[in-house]
Amino acid sequence: MKLQRKIKILYTIPNFNTAGSGKVVYDLVKGLDKEKFDVEVACSTNRGSFFKEMEKLDVPIHIIKTTTNYRPYAGLFSRIKSIRKFIKKNKYDIVHSWHWSSDWTEALATRLAGAKWIFTKKAMSWGNKHWKIRTYLANFIITINEEMHHYFPYKKNQVLIPLGIDTEYYNLELFPSKNTNGEVFNIITVANLVPVKGIEVLIKAIKKLNDPTIMFTVLGDNANEYGQYLASLCQELHIEQQVRFFGKKPDVRPYIAASDLYVIPTLNEGRKEGMPMALVEAMSMGVPVLGSDISGINFVLKDFKTLLFEAGNEEVLSKKIKELKLLPIHERKKLGYSLRTYVKKNFNYRKFITAHELLYTEITK
Repeated sequence: MKLQRKIKILYTIPNFNTAGSGKVVYDLVKGLDKEKFDVEVACSTNRGSFFKEMEKLDVPIHIIKTTTNYRPYAGLFSRIKSIRKFIKKNKYDIVHSWHWSSDWTEALATRLAGAKWIFTKKAMSWGNKHWKIRTYLANFIITINEEMHHYFPYKKNQVLIPLGIDTEYYNLELFPSKNTNGEVFNIITVANLVPVKGIEVLIKAIKKLNDPTIMFTVLGDNANEYGQYLASLCQELHIEQQVRFFGKKPDVRPYIAASDLYVIPTLNEGRKEGMPMALVEAMSMGVPVLGSDISGINFVLKDFKTLLFEAGNEEVLSKKIKELKLLPIHERKKLGYSLRTYVKKNFNYRKFITAHELLYTEITK
């Protein structure tokens, strides 16, 4: 009996400097059925904290740039020639792009090489003509929240596949029981510290509460202008003793496990949230959460609308924090359990992998 040929997939991503998309690609590479799929990765550099984790999966990783400048248009086909040749030589059936930008040169090179090109829409940026060209060239589009569907109203070949996580890895039971005597109320946020994340809103909300038992932990690289602004804001508001900047951590679970509340205060502007995985991770850990009512966040919390607040409104956020802090501990645990159960049902790792396997199989028939 002739064995069916494996479907050969190339995942492309700019780098592994941040573990967001890199972690998702890692999960896909690790989780796909190796009896059916032959997987490789292409990125432009071997730098990045998560690159070594990818190497441990022992799959081919090509250090190659799969995009190029689309201008000047006159010489475009000669510039994409090497990309097309690389894809054709390696006989990929599918090139699955995890690039965040509107670049479409990789799509053109892939189509000319005779392979299928698909991309996952990760961020909420949209509108320029290059996104429309990218959409036109894509054989299939994967969206990660419901609002993104409206970006591609005439594209039949699209599917919603929310990102998934390993709920056994993000599991509070893996960590010792935290102190629940109520003397300190620990709030945490995990973010790539850029202004759109709105951390100052949360800091101002904590100030309004005038409650010295509240401690706030910020995880994320704060060695930048925005990080310096946040630190100076804490000093200006005289709450620097309540706010701790711990920098970027490779494993956020112990910090989430030690917290009573996770808050994601992203503003309703700029590059908003596609699907904030740090929020999903906190929910999977069984920790109560609050999030600003914007796309991505309200998709994750669509069945928990009372946990949403108007983006940028520190007054409303402070009231929400106070309400959760005043809940009896057993009620907060009950809420955390409901959030974890919801993640296991809707954003679990296995469901995420299976959806991709079915899509890859369907588009290569």
